[in-house]
Amino acid sequence: MTLTFIRTFFVVISTIVGYQIGILLTTFNPYWPLSAAAIGFLISLIIILAEFSMRKVSLSGLSAGVFGLVFGLLMAKLITDSFILQSINQMNETLALVMQVVLTLIFCYFGMTLAIRGKDEFNLIIPYVKFTRQDRSDDITIIDTSVIIDGRIIDLCKTGFIGGRFIVPRFVLSELQQVADSSDSLKRNRGRRGLDILNQMQKSTNMDVKIHEEDFPDIAETDAKLVKLAKLLSGRVFTNDYNLNKVAELQGVQVLNINELSNALKPVMLPGEVVEVKVVKEGKEHNQGIGYLDDGTMIVVEGGRQLIGQRKKVAVTSILQTAAGRMIFARAINGGSNS
Repeated sequence: MTLTFIRTFFVVISTIVGYQIGILLTTFNPYWPLSAAAIGFLISLIIILAEFSMRKVSLSGLSAGVFGLVFGLLMAKLITDSFILQSINQMNETLALVMQVVLTLIFCYFGMTLAIRGKDEFNLIIPYVKFTRQDRSDDITIIDTSVIIDGRIIDLCKTGFIGGRFIVPRFVLSELQQVADSSDSLKRNRGRRGLDILNQMQKSTNMDVKIHEEDFPDIAETDAKLVKLAKLLSGRVFTNDYNLNKVAELQGVQVLNINELSNALKPVMLPGEVVEVKVVKEGKEHNQGIGYLDDGTMIVVEGGRQLIGQRKKVAVTSILQTAAGRMIFARAINGGSNS
């Protein structure tokens, strides 16, 4: 709304300025005020269209380019004012002017290209003083698409165990929209659910959610962009993606994984403990039955094939921790209750 007001105000002011300029030129033609107003109106529209086309220009890249340009101008000025060009100036003034222009172009080009190439790590260092990005924070969490679709992040934030500023990159939002527009009904439903979850996150008073516009056009994969952004903002990545989790950890980026948190919060069981479980299906191995605890932990019941559909007390024999979660092996004991 603010940008729309500014653009409208700019068009109106440009038209009025054009009309005023036309009044000054009425001595040449009485129709100049209206013509100049129309020209001012058209020029303002062209400038607004140019501003729209620059939406994808990275602010960090632009600032780095300006710094490189200033650095190139200073270097060119220092060299052209050196004693070498002073001597050339005494011999041939035209040659000195040509050398000055050529050196200015060369240093400006090198300064801008080198600064833009390293724009992601761009900072200005003075001894004992370092100017860093203003949007950096020690409590920034960058959200992956998988976490938005998962939806448990809202309940987790309501508990107060995690907080701070949550960043949703524009490229993650674009990926979520692509999933929501998928021709596959399952993917489409997941994408729409993710958009609903994101809408709830933005409306929640317990969460500070911001859409981050910075993109990395030279990086194709979303996972790589997330890791890059996390390193730039000194933030952490919130994901359920196993591969992204490992890649981020290898590059020294802190990772929050809801699945790992869920596994860590599951109650600890020791061999010999007795639990009650309903056997719902047969297992992969001979005469095995499969049941689940209330938290979703799978229990493999030895000799439980004939107990399918019944609720039985089982004794834990061993526990296996896998990347997918915790798996408990147990054997049926007598005295269980049927259902």
